[in-house]
Order: sequence, then structure tokens, then C-alpha cells
Amino acid sequence: MSWPESVRARLALWHGLALLVVVSLYAAAVLLQVRDDMYESLDGQLLGDYALAVQWLRQDLAAAAAASPAPADQVLARRGRDLAVWVDAWTPDGRRVFDRGREPELPAPPGLPATWPRRFAGLRLPDGDHVRMLVRPVEVGGQRLYVRVGRSERFARRELQEFAAVLGLSLPFAFAVAVAAGYVLARRALAPVESMTARARRITADRLGERLPAGNPSDEFGQLAGVINDALSRLERAFDTLRRFTADAAHELRTPLTAIRSVGEVGLRGPRSEADYRELVGSILEETERLTTMADSLLLLSQADSGAADLHPARFALAELAREVASDLEVLAEEKGQTVRVDAGTGAEVVADRPTLRQAVLNLLDNAIKYSQEGADIRLAARASDGAAILEVVDNGPGIAPEHLPHIFERFYRADRARSRASGGAGLGLAIAQWAVEANGGRLEVESQPGRGSLFRIVLPGGPAEFINQHARSTS
Repeated sequence: MSWPESVRARLALWHGLALLVVVSLYAAAVLLQVRDDMYESLDGQLLGDYALAVQWLRQDLAAAAAASPAPADQVLARRGRDLAVWVDAWTPDGRRVFDRGREPELPAPPGLPATWPRRFAGLRLPDGDHVRMLVRPVEVGGQRLYVRVGRSERFARRELQEFAAVLGLSLPFAFAVAVAAGYVLARRALAPVESMTARARRITADRLGERLPAGNPSDEFGQLAGVINDALSRLERAFDTLRRFTADAAHELRTPLTAIRSVGEVGLRGPRSEADYRELVGSILEETERLTTMADSLLLLSQADSGAADLHPARFALAELAREVASDLEVLAEEKGQTVRVDAGTGAEVVADRPTLRQAVLNLLDNAIKYSQEGADIRLAARASDGAAILEVVDNGPGIAPEHLPHIFERFYRADRARSRASGGAGLGLAIAQWAVEANGGRLEVESQPGRGSLFRIVLPGGPAEFINQHARSTS
């Protein structure tokens, strides 16, 4: 017999089996209780029979003594065999001196009467009948006798067999009823799952906005629907991000490709001088450089998303990194008459992947130079605070409007698209900077007000061991 594949059928079967076990145990307990009650009643009847037998013995002995002076064990007469019980009496040496019971007479137990058990006991007759017996001593006329009384167990056994048969026949019926009831209960209990399954089949990549029904958010199925709906929400956001990323990437790639094509078409329209051709080739190389930079940025973000970025943490000072980045971009700042100042505190040491963190600081300082006006003062500050290493990039540029702040770390997002494209940006610098900081166990914060500049803060919390352990877990 194969186990049913349906959860509903399995629950119904388990419900039936469980109830069958419970009913079987209950039936066995009831059967034992009924048996005990029947034998207790039978034992009570035997005690009454014993008292009556003692009364008979004394009456017969008194009558026999008045008629004859013979010993008591010679004058106790046998009586009729029409009684429903066995009653006999024995002398200590094992002679039966009194018998008023039914036929056939009970066989004598082995040994002398003094060794016979004094408790209620059973005896099986040659014809297969079972007898319940009681043996007790008694003094009659100055003589010690052992009185034995017995009753057939046939009625009690027949009643028990009939009762056990009724219980046995009721068990399959109880099992069938339990399975049917379990199936109905399982069907009603699993109805929310069927509803969720039907709704989930209709959800596709184009219909990720739909959600599973959650009848009772507090029960298990409601919690499951909530978890799945949360997963669908994250999946929907991921798809939206992917679609936007794909569209933005295609748009950004099309711009330099269109420029390269336009420059090439212009160059092919007619003969030109060597200087003109140099200028055209320079324009093509400039757009090619933009494509290369964008491709490298996309590759880096792809590796970050897949967890394939190779990080090698090491100890270094944030002040040293700040001076290095300021030195690298000093030429760009000088072209706009800007000043890059480094305020380096002591003790701001971190254990991080230096190239990755350097890329983050480089992108932040490059943005500050691009968006700050000519002659602006840009500041890099490195310090230690409450066990954390902090590096800030502060500019006095146009600032960022509040409605743009929640989105500036999104890929290809730019608050001023025209100015960003003119300056060569693709909207990936801040996304890369945020990934680089978070990959080193830190966080990137921003504070900005329109017309008053912006402050980007890199915070690397915890000690060196914490990042090393975190990096080991992420790469294992």
C-alpha cells in the first residue's frame, strides 16, 4: 500500500489512525473494567455462597447429631444436585464430607486442604468449563473443616466475549468515520492553501504586483502568506530595479555610441585636414573611454551583486588613504581653482580592503570636485569616534534636494541628468561607493541642503577582528 501523495489524504489517514489508537486503548480499558466488575460481582456471590454453606453445615450437623451419635464426618449426607453452585467440605486429611453442589462434582486440588489457596482462584473442568472457587476453613461442632464454593464463569465469559465482539466491530466503523471527518477537517483547514496556490499560479513576471490572500494573518497560513507576500514584494522591487537598470544602461551606452557614430559619419563626409582628423579621433577616444569606464563600473557592480568580489583586508590609517586620494585628484581640483584640504586626526585606523575603500573615497571626492563651483574649498576629514573610524568628504556645492536624497545611491540615478552627462558621469559612482563601504563592514551616510553643500560620511564601526570575522563568513 503506497502512502497517499495528497496532504489532505495523509492528514485524514493520520487522523483516523490516531483516533483508532485512542479508541482501541479506550475499548481495552473499558473491557478490562467490565471484566473486573463482573469478576468482582462473581466473587461477591461466592462469599454469599460460602456463608450459606457454613449455615447448611451447622444445620445438617445438628440434625444428624440428634438422630445418631456417629461422628460428624460420617453423618453429613449428600444432597440433591440441583444447585447452580458447587459446595463441598473437606476434612484436614483430605476427605470430602459434605457435598451439596451441582454435577459433575469439582475435582480436588492437589495436596491437603490446608495447602489450598485461600484467595479466589480459577479451575478448568475437563469439559472446558471454567469455575471460580473460594476455599476457607471453618469450625463446625468442634471439628475443623475446609469449605469450598464455586460458580461457573460461563456467563461472565460469554458476556465479555459479546462485549469484546461489539467493541471489535465498532473499531473499523470508528476508523472510517474518523478518516471521513479528518478528510473534511483537512479540506477546510487547507482551503487557504488552495486559495494561495490558485493565486500563486496566476502570478508571473508581468503580474508581480499581485499578492496571496491571507485570511487570518495570525494563524500559520496567514503568516506563510505574509512571508510569501514579502518575498514577492522584494522580487517585484528587484525586477523593477533590474528593468530600470537595463533601460538606464541601454540609454547610457547608446549616448556614447551615438556620439562615436556621429563623429565617424562627419569624418567620412569629405576630405579633411590632419588636425581635423586628430580632433575627430580624439572625440572618438573620449567616448570610448566613457564606454570603458562604464563597462568597468558595471562589471564591478555585477561582481558585487554576485558576491564574487575578492577582498583582502589589511590594517591602514584612514588619514593616509585620504591624503593619497586627495593627491590623485589634485590636478582636477586645480583646473577649477579649487582647494582640497585634508584634516587627519590620530587613531583612525581600520582593517579593510584598501583598493575597494579607496574607490569609494575616490568617487566621493570626484563628485565633490565636479559639482562644486570654481574656487570652492573641499575638505577630507579622518578621525576616530567611539570606537569607529570616520572619513568625511565635505563640499560647498549646490547640495541635494530632499526628494533626491533617498535615491542618490541607486544605479544610474542623477538629480541633474543634463549636467551629469555633460561632465561625463553615468550615475554609478555613488552606487559603487556605497557597495565598497558596506563590503568593508561600514555604512555610507549623507547630509545635504540645497545651496549649502553636501557631506558624505564613511563610518567603519567595530574593531578589526569584527570585520575580519565578517569577511571570513561572507566568503566561506
